[in-house]
Amino acid sequence: MGERRATWQNPRVLCILLLVFLCGATAGALTVRLGASPPTRRAGPYWKDAGKEISLERFRKELDLTPEQARQMEAELDDFMMYYQMLQAQMDEMRSNGKARVLRILNGDQKKKFEKMLSDLQSKQLR
Repeated sequence: MGERRATWQNPRVLCILLLVFLCGATAGALTVRLGASPPTRRAGPYWKDAGKEISLERFRKELDLTPEQARQMEAELDDFMMYYQMLQAQMDEMRSNGKARVLRILNGDQKKKFEKMLSDLQSKQLR
């Protein structure tokens, strides 16, 4: 009978944990990067259905898309939007979880100061 490793020592588990960590770090860096830019310059196709239709119509006209190209463009934009929204939800969750984890290690006075620091940072970003 072979030696059995602890689950966390399994190379697959370690690779998955590393991948999750790297994705989290990337999402965190992206969040900081996007959060630091002025709201008017914030990149991202965060549009509603009406905006999507306007964009698609503009692409159709200006790029002179065939009906098949227009259908493919719409499918690609839909896929991209779904991916973007999933990433946004993951970043929001990470931000919330990170804040909760930090708050767990602080005492009452530190929590108040930390909340004020976050509030001040958000105020500066909105200017």
